[in-house]
Amino acid sequence: MSGRVLRLVCTAAVAAQAALAPVGAMAVPAPTGPGQRSVADLLTDLQKLYRQTERATETYNSAAEQLTRQRAEVARLNADLARARLALHDSRGDAGRLAREQYQGSSGALSPYLRLLLARDPQRALDEGHVIGQLARERAGTLGRLAGSEKRADELAREARKAFDTQLALAQRQRRARDDVQGRLHEVERLLASLSTEQLTALAEFERNGTAEAQRKLLASGTIGDDRPPTEEGQEAVGYAVRQVGKPYQWGAAGPKAYDCSGLTSQAWQHAGTAIPRTSQQQWARLKRIPLNELRPGDLVVYFPEATHVALYLGDGMVVQAPRPGAKVTVSPVAAAPVLGAVRPDPGGKPLAHYTPVKLPAGALKGPDTGLYAAGAPVTSAR
Repeated sequence: MSGRVLRLVCTAAVAAQAALAPVGAMAVPAPTGPGQRSVADLLTDLQKLYRQTERATETYNSAAEQLTRQRAEVARLNADLARARLALHDSRGDAGRLAREQYQGSSGALSPYLRLLLARDPQRALDEGHVIGQLARERAGTLGRLAGSEKRADELAREARKAFDTQLALAQRQRRARDDVQGRLHEVERLLASLSTEQLTALAEFERNGTAEAQRKLLASGTIGDDRPPTEEGQEAVGYAVRQVGKPYQWGAAGPKAYDCSGLTSQAWQHAGTAIPRTSQQQWARLKRIPLNELRPGDLVVYFPEATHVALYLGDGMVVQAPRPGAKVTVSPVAAAPVLGAVRPDPGGKPLAHYTPVKLPAGALKGPDTGLYAAGAPVTSAR
């Protein structure tokens, strides 16, 4: 990224947070000059670009997760196929020995029935017939194993080829999603580079006021009730997430040096001992949904109609989140973006009888603007 864009992003800092902040019923600043667009229009454009980026990021994360599972499946099938081919080799060896034995013993041999009729000792002949029958059954078993080994090897070979084709398709999907994310981020760079210092300052002020107003209305509505104590796992997840404050956002990242939104929440709960889905959309779809007035620390707050953003609830109307490219993990008001709903990773967990809220790092919360964009953070992540 060019030095000019980097300086603009540094100047923008909190201004670019407008992408997540809902626009409240406030006076909209007018354009700052002839031919210039209003701050509200610029905010709308940024919001659109960042939401598109988050959707693309979720697609990338989903494809990456599926690709990881598919690679494991291909490896499993290849191992099964190798064992089946070894069994087939052994079965063919047994069948070859059987064929040689039948050929070598075919000349001058009497049938078991004729040997019984001509025998001087019928009982001994019957005993020999039993042995012959046992050999016949073993030979039939050998041929059956050969046929079964051939069938199993063929089936596994087909499954392995199909699984590998699926792996290639997923890898292609992941590449397309990666290119889509990078394209969206370049659009953000171009928009920020086109703004003047005055416009960036106006965006920052507009966003701060909008976030503060949205948070005030949300808390006044009673939608979020009094805090409930977390479970032991929830407290562990909160502690982990808070310790990541200040680390950079990077799309597709799940720690330990950088995170995207769902990378942070999934790793926080993984650290607490509970595996949850990797993406915000899967978290919204598969975890237990709860009313906002039942939130407790550790629950996940999901944003936007497409469930493309997620944060971890801290309590007292605040969340910890990895906002977007150019930002760092931070603490912010729960109303920093339009809330879709909340989900609980440990619905069966027992709330703690005694709970001490997690202490936030110094400077983690800086008022309504929440410092979502840290100075000097690049917009585009290197992938």
